[in-house]
Amino acid sequence: MNILIVTLGSRGDVQPYVALGKGLKEAGHQVTVCTSAVFQSFITNHGLNYGYMNNELIQLIDSDAGREALENTNNLWGTIRTTIKLFQRVKPIFRQTLHDIWQTAQAVNPDVIILASKAAVLAESIADKLEIPLLMSMPFPQFMPSAQIPSLGFPDLKIGAWYNRLTYRFAHGMVELYSSIPKEFRHQVLELPPKPQHLGILHRADGSPIPLLHCYSEQVVPSPTDWPDSAYVNGYWFLNQPDEWQPSAELSQFLAAGEAPIYIGFGSMAGRNPQRLAKIAIASLKATNQRGILATGWGGLQVSHLPETIFKLDQAPHDWLFPQVSAVVHHGGAGTTAAGLRAGCPTIICPFFGDQPFWGKRVQALGVGSKPIPQKQLTAQKLAQAIREVTSNSSLRQQAEKLGEKIRAEDGVRNAIAIIETVSK
Repeated sequence: MNILIVTLGSRGDVQPYVALGKGLKEAGHQVTVCTSAVFQSFITNHGLNYGYMNNELIQLIDSDAGREALENTNNLWGTIRTTIKLFQRVKPIFRQTLHDIWQTAQAVNPDVIILASKAAVLAESIADKLEIPLLMSMPFPQFMPSAQIPSLGFPDLKIGAWYNRLTYRFAHGMVELYSSIPKEFRHQVLELPPKPQHLGILHRADGSPIPLLHCYSEQVVPSPTDWPDSAYVNGYWFLNQPDEWQPSAELSQFLAAGEAPIYIGFGSMAGRNPQRLAKIAIASLKATNQRGILATGWGGLQVSHLPETIFKLDQAPHDWLFPQVSAVVHHGGAGTTAAGLRAGCPTIICPFFGDQPFWGKRVQALGVGSKPIPQKQLTAQKLAQAIREVTSNSSLRQQAEKLGEKIRAEDGVRNAIAIIETVSK
């Protein structure tokens, strides 16, 4: 098959689809990944075809205004305020992005389209125009309704099935806020009749359900028993580092010089005051007498004049590094959380926004990490207390190791490919 994958967002929104694309290519399929141009070399270096998409959305997210808005989405009402606040700025970006995806789709002429959740509202009509199968994927449970659990981002009030179902109506409604541009595009550019309003985001215009792949482990988030057959949990899509990758001599020497260190890194989510986070990280490591690795990341922590017990890391693949550390401290992005759990690492999540608080609560509930510490409440004292907990609690460490073994036994990419091949016939 000739497969077009469409995703947008940060590195964490792209990397799982590169992993899936590589698996699809190895299975004999032709794969093009359409995403922001900043990731073109990342995609082509892994042997996949690249489809153009502008960088405007990722530039907005990485701007001061974007970061400020995102940092106010750590609860339901903050998310609603941010959605409304960014709507006018995002509309022209969405319009251009739709045209980019359509240009790529015309050039690729795919047999099937796979959409990341953030691209779902954008490109569904393109699959309708081409009259080809469409699948959607998500790294967390947010769109597929259930009476058993609320949608991601909503409090688990345990007041009944009616409340849980209602949260999905709100989640779908927030997506619909951005649907005016795709509806306009569907009519004016693709010359298609309107999609019936009652069908929502989980069905095609002909009423057929859109298969929804959830790329996380059942061991971490079990599937609700009331999900339909069109919803799947297939396991994580890990992009393993090529065997030829080698660490710097300095990093190898640091790892060999003492006990396994604590990893602390917040990736692209270091916020607008990374120096504050660096000071908290250093102080917490000193207070607990732990060696540490501070990952600077993309726009990340700023550090200087570090003691010999703390190593500044510019970059290293998580699948190589995490098995060599004693615990991981991070923002709770889906990909970083998955990497830490697969390595069997006790975990401390300090969430900023979005799905990050959800993963923090899951880590705590699974008994493989501390209670999450929201970024706005993060202090050196609280982080030190969490570090003491995850490094001294033998039961927690054993649970983390057992969970890691179970996740390593899964093959999420292969599971997803079997589903894609079956539903695309």
